[in-house]
Amino acid sequence: MTASTTHRHGLQIDGQLAEFIDTRVLPGTGVQSDDFWKGYAAMLAEFGDRNRALLERRADLQGKIDDWHRANPRMDPEAYREFLTSIGYLVSEPAPFTVQNGDVDPEIATLAGPQLVVPVSNARFALNAANARWGSLYDAMYGSDVMGPVPSGGFDTARRDAVVAKAAAFLDDSFPLATGSHADVTDYMADGSGLRATVDGQQVALADPSAFVGTRKDGDDTALVLRHHGLHVELVLNPDHPIGAASASGLRDVVVEAALTAIQDCEDSVAAVDAADKVAVYGNWLGLMKGDLTESFEKGGKTMTRRLADDRQITRPDGSTLTLPGRALLLVRNVGHLMTTDAVMLDGQPTPEGLMDAMVTTACAIHDLKRTEGLGNSRKGAIYVVKPKMHGPEEAAFADEVFTHVEKVLGLAPNTVKLGLMDEERRTSANLAACIHAIRNRIVCINTGFLDRTGDEIHTSMQAGPFVGRDGMKTSTWLKAYEDRNVLIGLAAGMKGRGQIGKGMWAKPDAMAEMLEVKIGHPKSGATTAWVPSPTAAVLHALHYHQVDVAARQDELKDQPLPGLDLLLTPALADGPIPQDQVMRELDNSAQGILGYVVRWVDQGIGCSKVPDIDDVQLMEDRATCRISAQYLANWLEHGLITRDQVEEALRRMAAKVDAQNAGDPAYRPMAPGFDGPAFNAARELILTGTQQPSGYTEPALHAWRAKAKQTA
Repeated sequence: MTASTTHRHGLQIDGQLAEFIDTRVLPGTGVQSDDFWKGYAAMLAEFGDRNRALLERRADLQGKIDDWHRANPRMDPEAYREFLTSIGYLVSEPAPFTVQNGDVDPEIATLAGPQLVVPVSNARFALNAANARWGSLYDAMYGSDVMGPVPSGGFDTARRDAVVAKAAAFLDDSFPLATGSHADVTDYMADGSGLRATVDGQQVALADPSAFVGTRKDGDDTALVLRHHGLHVELVLNPDHPIGAASASGLRDVVVEAALTAIQDCEDSVAAVDAADKVAVYGNWLGLMKGDLTESFEKGGKTMTRRLADDRQITRPDGSTLTLPGRALLLVRNVGHLMTTDAVMLDGQPTPEGLMDAMVTTACAIHDLKRTEGLGNSRKGAIYVVKPKMHGPEEAAFADEVFTHVEKVLGLAPNTVKLGLMDEERRTSANLAACIHAIRNRIVCINTGFLDRTGDEIHTSMQAGPFVGRDGMKTSTWLKAYEDRNVLIGLAAGMKGRGQIGKGMWAKPDAMAEMLEVKIGHPKSGATTAWVPSPTAAVLHALHYHQVDVAARQDELKDQPLPGLDLLLTPALADGPIPQDQVMRELDNSAQGILGYVVRWVDQGIGCSKVPDIDDVQLMEDRATCRISAQYLANWLEHGLITRDQVEEALRRMAAKVDAQNAGDPAYRPMAPGFDGPAFNAARELILTGTQQPSGYTEPALHAWRAKAKQTA
């Protein structure tokens, strides 16, 4: 808390936060300052102790599970399940039900497509994600490794021709002509009777004429708008453009509808440890909800200003106008139940940060609900909040009650706030139907997250034995059961047509060719969305939703038997000694990954970025990936596969490597040779105290060391 403190209704509020709420958030919402703070104080009085009790319950259950594993080194699945039931870790399944979440925007309820996740603390990233609803397929292919190594020299005409051919093949698959190929079209023509293409001197229609939506003018460009599986694609014609001039038809680009939704993240991908940080995070979310967020930056010697994209006005064949959203539908991810903040104090004690997020992010979003013109987010009058790291149905029900209170304080109709449930903790996975049932009137998405889920898997079964290495974890029994159960339970709860069933992040932002091969597995699994790390990845992943009719796939899956709970509860333990060379390789790999991420988090406040791995491959790193690495090493240390001395030696070796990888960053502070800075100490703590960290989370250590780094900077 800063020197400036405001006192309201028994609360001690950081002056920056109080001013932000009173002067920037509340004006225009219809909510008075005194009502806001009075309601906030009442929320802390009602929910603060309950929040702490839920965390104590987590710790109590974990202690009992640890004791059981110590007493039962050879785990019997039936006995284990009975034990988990006896302590309340497993609860009874609810009777069959269907979620009733009210009006939900089609991007979430009925459409299938990519989802971006971005730190809302970075205004430029936040705007890029919001504007990633539409993207150039030509640019995405040309500028990525989809067409081979990315060119470093001048314009490559052979690569251009390969891109055009690949895009034509996509059009042939998704929008086939009655005869011929898009690659051979010499002219496109659209009028009141529809769209026709000239092939070999003959005019041909689309095989499905209803796929043509209309036309759009944008300067010298004319876009022919098509629709397939609910997603739009534009054929952009301009024979005077350098690309269009090289095309017989004048086609200069294929623009695809890509990121239907984007999560603006206040949690895993940001480093917000005090009131000033939180005000910056909230300020960007407020700007998105008001529609006035901008960010200026230098590029190529020029000042560029990024702002939210306009909607797209389409002229239908009958002359009427169709408006298509120009931006992704935005959700905001709050923090979980664990962390506290001194931005708002009660009786001199920090208060739950998740409760602050609930009040403030919801209040910011009221500006979107009250907008009468211009840019908008939800067309259904909803506010979308993703709630992470909840353990079981009791915590989900608690979140439901919290937002009911928030709605009353802010004058919103019941269930205006829709919740996304992150299925990333083991107790939630094991009780997923009950968790969905607990928020059945709000729930709009369930999302698997392999990264955090793996971290919790290791921590929960920490005392069961040493876990297999990373490759073995990716093919483990529990993981397949987890991914399959998530979809099938969601379908059984009536999520189809009412909400998203999502899958996790592609963590290799530069490996787009590999992503095109692998990530099609997500829509094939019945998931309506999956996370991507960049607008380029969103464009390319969008192709998968043209290849797979997700709604039809869900119909095929809905009657499949649910994988047994015992499969989900079987930890991926090593079935014999792990070769020492593999142990040492993974030790170095994990130590390097932790240091590479933590040094930016602690020293520079960067919560998510591309971090080179031990082989100098750029990977997206956030707290979830750090959690896995730290929990792996804590588990192997606990069971004697590695020693404390080996951990210390690996950290020092890898610190030197990370220093070298960041040598070109003028803001970077080397960890070697002192090995005594906040970042290095944070990495040590994450590993050496990994068995004691709550649920194996990284937040407590990272926040504490980041605060120290800021104090001494």
